[in-house]
Amino acid sequence: MAFPVDLRRCQVLGLAGTGCLALGGETAGALPVADLLHPDSARAALGLVGVYFGVVLLIAAWLLLGRLVRGPRPPEPRSLLLVLAAWAAPLLLAPPLFSRDVYSYLAQGAMVEAHLDVYAHGTARLGGPLADEVAPLWRHTGAPYGPVFLVVAAALSGLTRGELPAGLFGMRLVALAGVALMATALPRLARHSGADPSAALWLGALNPLVLLHLVAGAHNDAVMLGLLGAGLVAALGRWPVLGAVLVTLAALVKAPAVLGLAAVVALQVRAGRGLAKALVTTTVAAAGTTVAATAVAGTGYGWVGALNTPASPQNWALTTLLGRVTRALLKHLGSDLAPLAIPAWHALGIVAAVTAIALIWLRLRRRPVYALGLSLAAVAALGPAIRPWYALWGLFLIAAAAPSTSVRHRTAAVTGVLALSVLPSGGPADTGQLVLAVSGGALAVVVLWQAHQAELAPALGRAA
Repeated sequence: MAFPVDLRRCQVLGLAGTGCLALGGETAGALPVADLLHPDSARAALGLVGVYFGVVLLIAAWLLLGRLVRGPRPPEPRSLLLVLAAWAAPLLLAPPLFSRDVYSYLAQGAMVEAHLDVYAHGTARLGGPLADEVAPLWRHTGAPYGPVFLVVAAALSGLTRGELPAGLFGMRLVALAGVALMATALPRLARHSGADPSAALWLGALNPLVLLHLVAGAHNDAVMLGLLGAGLVAALGRWPVLGAVLVTLAALVKAPAVLGLAAVVALQVRAGRGLAKALVTTTVAAAGTTVAATAVAGTGYGWVGALNTPASPQNWALTTLLGRVTRALLKHLGSDLAPLAIPAWHALGIVAAVTAIALIWLRLRRRPVYALGLSLAAVAALGPAIRPWYALWGLFLIAAAAPSTSVRHRTAAVTGVLALSVLPSGGPADTGQLVLAVSGGALAVVVLWQAHQAELAPALGRAA
């Protein structure tokens, strides 16, 4: 007998999940240095259990909602947007979760506000309490972000005057604005691609990765994807120049969005414009936007060199893992080439990504939104560094343009795995923390199973 599903039930279950996330994050999240607890403390342990309890509840609510979306009477997009707002609400005032990147954003914004070269120097040059919040690995590394995001961070720094609670709240509002743009764009992109708008919202906006990393983690990928989605929507209509401008602004937040310009050109060609005219229009709009945005930000063009920002040695990107294995083997053999193993694999990954993108566009050039989603997924998968939220680069557009239900199912499976892959503190896990995380998730499964049995018991009694 099937578990009864309705929109209200999904909304309440997901709200319980994000509520547990917010409460657990108060002791186990990526807290300010002064508030950090020792991982072995009872409060930190309880918080970690609570966070993973909440994550599993949220994933369950999302999967149940997906079943409802695929049913005979799927909810309207407006109803799904209300569910998204309800799920996100508890995270608005929660501490940062799953990453300390938001502290880097605030410190880099303060550097721009202080007229320090944020590309030539790490946040250590800023000094003071705000710089101390940045993970040690990144204190001596220049910003890898474009001038559009840095000018937003600088404006926020000026408004909050370096106050950490206000800055964290402001950065989360910025991320929420990006998520709102994503959610607004998805139905339009889905209709253009012949996909179900409700299914697109379910996979692309209510996705646990969006809530865990773009909302709770306040990552600037939300701004990049929001501007990218808005630019594609503009390019679908009668505003291809505006589309090129918005996509360029997205790329000046984080560079991977530059691939969206290919989709802007393709959409113009599909609308009947000549290829040459579309290329010229898009190139001029992109160049003008880049010059204007960089001049307004006052950061110079150091962001071009910042694209080579080194990856974390702890990251688990495919090319980095292969590089480590190759380096270990070469060391074992006594070869002097061992130090070149990781750079060589990174270079091979870039070549593979470029090749994959070329093949994708040759095959899917008549479906530019889907081609762009797959291209961004290839960049994330084959790049020198990967984080769970990088998966959203491609997933956002795959959700809008996936050609079949099976593609959405496979994408949803990847989401479930990645949603469980990072500790709420954003740091590496030890054995004790893994046990606590698994315990929290297992407890949620037990609670869900007991609720399932309680729901079925009356129905079975009536049937008997």
